[in-house]
Amino acid sequence: MRALLSDGVDAALELVGCSALADTLRTVRRHGTVCFTGALAGQWTIPDFTPFMIPNGVRLTSYAGEAADLPADVFAHQLHAIADGRLKVPVAKVYHGLEQVRDAQADLESGTTPGKHVVVLDD
Repeated sequence: MRALLSDGVDAALELVGCSALADTLRTVRRHGTVCFTGALAGQWTIPDFTPFMIPNGVRLTSYAGEAADLPADVFAHQLHAIADGRLKVPVAKVYHGLEQVRDAQADLESGTTPGKHVVVLDD
């Protein structure tokens, strides 16, 4: 990232987790923010963690909230932006029914198909 933006990015959302956190912290500019919000790699702790791993001037925060934390009007605004084409959501693949959840999870974990993996539950 620093090769593209020498000063770093303003903010980063860390979804991979502890195994990638140090690298993510190094991509953020001074006074930027990293929000740790997931552990897709399955590692939830950092052995021998020290706060000095956080670069000077970079803020590290976390979010472990729930869908209920998002106000309904804000969510509706995002949905309208998607429907109107103002916000693009890359969809990797659509799966139909609970019987395809295993396939969806396997495709997601493989990392070979970027984008959202959507499971539609038929009535």
